[in-house]
Formats: sequence, C-alpha cells, structure tokens
Amino acid sequence: MIEAVGVVVPAHDEEELLPACLAALGQAVATVTAERPGLRVRIVVAADACTDDTAAVARRAGALVVPLDFKNVGTARAAGLDELLRPGATAWGGWRPAPERLWLATTDADSVVPARWLADQVQLAEAGWEAVVGIVAVADWTGHADHTVREFTRRYGSWQDWHPHVHGANLGFTARAYTAVGGFPALRTGEDRALVAALQARGHRVLRSAAAPVATSSRVRYRAPAGFGHDLATLNDGPGPLLGLRGGAGGV
Repeated sequence: MIEAVGVVVPAHDEEELLPACLAALGQAVATVTAERPGLRVRIVVAADACTDDTAAVARRAGALVVPLDFKNVGTARAAGLDELLRPGATAWGGWRPAPERLWLATTDADSVVPARWLADQVQLAEAGWEAVVGIVAVADWTGHADHTVREFTRRYGSWQDWHPHVHGANLGFTARAYTAVGGFPALRTGEDRALVAALQARGHRVLRSAAAPVATSSRVRYRAPAGFGHDLATLNDGPGPLLGLRGGAGGV
C-alpha cells in the first residue's frame, strides 16, 4: 500500500504560471487525502536559476523549495526528487517511507493537473504499476496558427488507451523503480523520455495512459530545446515529417 506521495515541479522564473500549477496540485492533494486518510503528501518546487519570485510564490503555497542554479530541467527534477528520497529528508519530518510505499510524480510549472491526478496514480500503483506515463492537453493556443491546432489534433488527439508520448508534466513512478534505474539524467531536454526508456529497458511495469491529461502551456517562447514547445513551433511552420509529438516541455 502507498503510504506517501511526493510531487516535484521544476521551475525557472515561473512566478506568473506557478500559482495555477500549485492551486491545481492542492486540489489533487485534497482529493487523494480525502480518499486515503493518513496518506502523507509533499510538494517540492525545484527553483532553478530563478531571478523572480518563483521561490516566494512556492513557499506561500506551502511547497518545499529546493534552490538551484543549473538551468537544467533534468538536474532540477532529480534534485527535487533527491530531497524526497534522502535519509532524514525535511519533507517527511525525519520519517522515511519505504521505497515500495512511496509514489513520486512530476509535473511542470506551466501545467495544471486534474483533481484526480494523484488519486488515480496511487490507485494504479496499488494495482501493481510501477510507472504511469500520461499525456497533455493544450490550455491556450494563443500565438499559434490555425493549422497547428489542426495538426496537433490530428496527430495527438486520437489516443484512447496506449499512446507513444512522454511528458515530464504528467509522470509518476514508485521510488523503488526510480532509484533502480538511476533517476533522471542531467539533460536540458528529454530527461523524461530517458527515464521512461530506462524503466522499460529494466522490465518495470509501465502504463501509458491517456485517461488523465494535464493541461499545459503552448507558449511560443518555450524553455526546453527540442521539447514539446519546439514540436509545436515545428507545426507552426507547416505540416512536416513529425510522427508524434514528444514530451519534455519542462519548467526550465
């Protein structure tokens, strides 16, 4: 049985979008703890190379802040998770959940999770899944051409069950599986795909589910090179050879 849940949000100068992200996570926490009294849930914001009030926004929302200066989403996700996993972690008040009873999840600072996001992931974990790989939905198409919306819908909107995508904005896994594969690599983009590939290569039970999409930003000035924002920009240039939109929008 899952006894604790930790959520990590990497963020680089996200004072404007982070409040909506944390408010949605608050709803997700309320939902899962109402169903499972006694479940411990902690939210960590990895504030990476921030020059604005990202850290202050996170603290006001009750999140634990891990300050960093790397401007690297893979490093930021890993650092946030390390804070939840290290012995005597502040997040747990000195208590240490067993790796097989600790569920870890990540989303992005420009994303809004559904209310049952954590409750559904915990349910799947207790059904034996060691990782859940979800999809995203675009919250606002401002700045994108009409054909971009059509292409995105055509290529991405038809998945019902299994899907080929990986997004750091919608990932969850057991602590035991995460540590077994060495965690997130220090990549500026694609750290999410690399982790899922490692989990699959080691034979962990990975569920690719389209059931609970996370609403994410489609901002034209995207942060991660060769990530989700880059793929949307490629569609803006017209139909191309892209076979599937990738993950890795990231918070930095």
